[in-house]
Amino acid sequence: MAQTKPIQKKPKKSRIRKISDWLHLWLGIASGLVVFHLGITGCIFAFQKEITEFIHKKEIFVDVPAKTQTKPLSVLKATAEKALGGNKKISFITTYKQPNKAWEFGAFKAGDPKAFWYFDSIDYYDLVLINPYNGKVTLVADHKYEFFAIIKMLHWSFLINHPIGQQIIGWATLIFVFLLISGIVMWWPKNLKKSNFDKSFKVKWSAKFKRINYDLHNVLGFYVMIICLMLALTGMVWAFKWFQTTIYVVASRSITPPARVNVESDSTKSISAIPFDIAFETAKEQFKEFDRIGMSPAGPGKATIYATGYHGNETYWNFDVIQFDQYCGKLLHRKTQTDKNAGEALIGMNYDIHVGAILGLPGKILAFFASFIAASLPITGFIIWWGKKKKKKNHAAVEHNMKS
Repeated sequence: MAQTKPIQKKPKKSRIRKISDWLHLWLGIASGLVVFHLGITGCIFAFQKEITEFIHKKEIFVDVPAKTQTKPLSVLKATAEKALGGNKKISFITTYKQPNKAWEFGAFKAGDPKAFWYFDSIDYYDLVLINPYNGKVTLVADHKYEFFAIIKMLHWSFLINHPIGQQIIGWATLIFVFLLISGIVMWWPKNLKKSNFDKSFKVKWSAKFKRINYDLHNVLGFYVMIICLMLALTGMVWAFKWFQTTIYVVASRSITPPARVNVESDSTKSISAIPFDIAFETAKEQFKEFDRIGMSPAGPGKATIYATGYHGNETYWNFDVIQFDQYCGKLLHRKTQTDKNAGEALIGMNYDIHVGAILGLPGKILAFFASFIAASLPITGFIIWWGKKKKKKNHAAVEHNMKS
């Protein structure tokens, strides 16, 4: 008589593991639609700069003349305001060290602060591109309805201006962090035998759909876990004030907020030249090693002109800020990147980390694929759950038929 092979029982899971698995399932189902939304909008936004420059190549890139003398910034600002009809004031300007790029002039005015929807919370948000050498307008755009601006606000808060929009996004993101951690616990191979290794690290493309779907959820989820965790945590910095404060306190090792220097313009001082142009020329001298300069005209009263120098053509984390007297163009104060404490520096990096730009194009490629896979996880996870549910129903029906 042949010996029968003893049936190996699956090892029982601990109570903590059972609770973790149960939470992974139901929290995943509860947050799935929001995670899918965040992943898809994140994918679309990843290459917004490259796509925009491709579509508007003729408007963004200009011919560089032999004499690379740009027109005064005040003249270009007036040209931009005229292009917008003369009743909108330019509130921010971006100039580039890269000689063949048009300069950007933006006009923004907030709408109803209590409005529920994004579109009602903005009165206008327009962008004008100007050739800095000849002063010709190359593009006038309504940025309020620009495609990527809408995608960004969908990603940010479902286009909802009310705090509830970001709260939904924030709590779904927090749940996603738990799902990533609990998913790794569920994925972790019990030993590194070849069968377990292949199951954990490879997608078996030759298998049936059910197995391929299972591998897509587990294997791809493992490969993007760290990147998705970074995307989720940086997203939570915006969603929750308490989380941002925690990051700041841990990084700076201090509960004291960053010191603010009170700088004011002196209205008793005036000059015949245009102070805004003087401030810009001084900023260019101060920011010789920087790749772009952002200029913000001063408001009324004692407000100052702001000039921000950025390293890099796209990133925002590494910057210095200079304030100028709006009445005489005098340099009043400068805060450099090295003046910031570790908490300020880390919070300043948050956007560039979130979109992957801090690592350049490779970082954005990683962010794109991580977002795409993150969007797929609720789908593949739901299919796994639905398959198990259907299997249990079929098994119960078979047992019922056998008994009857």
